[in-house]
Amino acid sequence: MPLISKLESKLGRFAIPGLVQTIAIFQLLVLMIVTLMSKEGAAAYLQFLKLDPDRVMHGEVWRLITHVFIPGNFSLIWALIGTMFMMWIGRSLDAAWGAFRVNLYIFGWMLAVTLGALFLGWPAPGMFLYQTLLFAFATLFPNEEIFIYFILPVKMKWVAALTAGMTALMVIREPLLVLPVLLWHLNYLVAFGPGFVSERARMAQVASRRSRFESAKMPASSFFHQCSVCKKTDLDDPQLDFRVLDSGEEICSACRAKRTGG
Repeated sequence: MPLISKLESKLGRFAIPGLVQTIAIFQLLVLMIVTLMSKEGAAAYLQFLKLDPDRVMHGEVWRLITHVFIPGNFSLIWALIGTMFMMWIGRSLDAAWGAFRVNLYIFGWMLAVTLGALFLGWPAPGMFLYQTLLFAFATLFPNEEIFIYFILPVKMKWVAALTAGMTALMVIREPLLVLPVLLWHLNYLVAFGPGFVSERARMAQVASRRSRFESAKMPASSFFHQCSVCKKTDLDDPQLDFRVLDSGEEICSACRAKRTGG
């Protein structure tokens, strides 16, 4: 994208390196803090971090950032595994895209969900940020493998497909979530949607050209040579040898031999 390249050349020095890893670590820290607090204190602390449009409008602007630090799972074991997983994804995206584009992808998501929360009252679940990061990784590295329970190898494209299927089931159960879910995945749609469209258009053009080529080919029953005497063709007997007479007509080797007495 030329526009992104121009922005990167001008603003790339302001990009935060390892942003995905940083968010994953902060999320783990929040979980550890919540684990050490009482139930009431933990609830109040999470409420303090939540993206609350009314409180944001009253000056609590830190909520625009801190809501992405709220864990999606409060099991410490799974949180540790999830943190390592997201750090791996973050390093791979940094290598593939560079820090600026990763920052743009993440802050683009945060801007979209913030606008949805402030103006439409939609929730802003941080888990969907990680889902879009997973989808981006699976699109860039579809055949990369992870080991489920450290035993079963599964390619990332299938992990992403399963995740997308679960999200689709959620939308089927709650149809009103269609637009919020699209908003929560807007960064992925913007980043990869044009590429998918152009690739499908290219494939359609290739299929169209192939179809035209196939239709222009000579039918399988067509022949190149036909004897003017016996009317046999090169399809009737591939061993026949054809020659052109002075009259311009063709004659097969068998008929020519009869004429010459060979």
